[in-house]
Amino acid sequence: MNSALLRELVPAVIGVLVRRGADFASAEDAVQEALIQALEAWPDDPPRDPKAWLVSVSWRRFIDAARSESSRRGREIAMDLEPPPGPSSAVDDTLALYFLCAHPALSPASAVALTLRAIGGLTTRQIALAYLIPEATMAQRISRAKRRIADRRLNEPGDLHTVLRVLYLVFNEGYGGDVDLSAEAIRLTRQLVALTDEPEVAGLLALMLLHHARRETRTGAGGRLVPLAEQDRSRWDSRLIAEGVTILQTALARDRLGEYQAQAAIAALHADAATTTETDWVQIVEWYDELLDLTDSPVVRLNRAVAVGEADGPQAGLAALSDVSPDLPRHTAAQAYLHERAGDLGQAAVLYSEASRLATSTHERDHLTREAARVRQLLPP
Repeated sequence: MNSALLRELVPAVIGVLVRRGADFASAEDAVQEALIQALEAWPDDPPRDPKAWLVSVSWRRFIDAARSESSRRGREIAMDLEPPPGPSSAVDDTLALYFLCAHPALSPASAVALTLRAIGGLTTRQIALAYLIPEATMAQRISRAKRRIADRRLNEPGDLHTVLRVLYLVFNEGYGGDVDLSAEAIRLTRQLVALTDEPEVAGLLALMLLHHARRETRTGAGGRLVPLAEQDRSRWDSRLIAEGVTILQTALARDRLGEYQAQAAIAALHADAATTTETDWVQIVEWYDELLDLTDSPVVRLNRAVAVGEADGPQAGLAALSDVSPDLPRHTAAQAYLHERAGDLGQAAVLYSEASRLATSTHERDHLTREAARVRQLLPP
């Protein structure tokens, strides 16, 4: 059985049910039940039209549930229970479902979970394992999300930027359980690229591909973090890099710059350099300037300061860093790095130690602790 085909059909089938009059939550539940039946029936008796089969079975599941609910409440269902025979609708509501699952009324965590379930076709168990939380907790999160958007229709306008942010959140979760969320985010973003004509969607896909190309070199034994400067660039995936750069160039040619295109341009410059010292840091600073104009993000300002330190020297980097709030995560780590580059090893060692205490993850804390020990060894007796 082609499980990938099944997952790609999920949003289209949900869209058909919603367009026929089902509410989103009931439609999504009915499709999930149809998927279970497909997994049991298709290996021995595959349908000629998989989408039509799923639509037919899902609709019957929905009608059965609706009739049961109607019977309990003592009222009739206000809709045509038997749709006309024939092939499934050619209307593709997948893009509208993206907007619905990333609705501003939902929290980021809920939007991510609902997107993976309704558009990605993942089971609640798979999503829970990926996020390392109990299945019951994830089920409650998804149920609350579906209730919150229960009255929203597919014809309501959506915010593409919110959709892209949700997909990027999925991508940054990486790998967990039996689901590779980074690969899943790339798959969904490819799907979105085919549905839209927006260069920012292509920019996000390029950014994901360029980051994903370095994935195998980012960590060492035991999950040990490997900084960009120390990564084995011969192990970077050149095929993904080439695809990402091509997609990015096409998007930039549209002359409608967005933040994901700017981030992808920075990632492409890193991918293009054979070594850290050969990196075009001047151009990276210029792209950070573009990104600041688009977002005015403190995180971008911090990353720009580090890039300035590479392009114009550590003192210039420290001067740029002085404009960034010291309360920002990784501010102290950036400060330590720039002080080390400036030759102030004593101050760098102190700052690395402080940064390790402020780290937000175990792997980051361990990395900064090792950096502090390394710099201390460089200090004169």
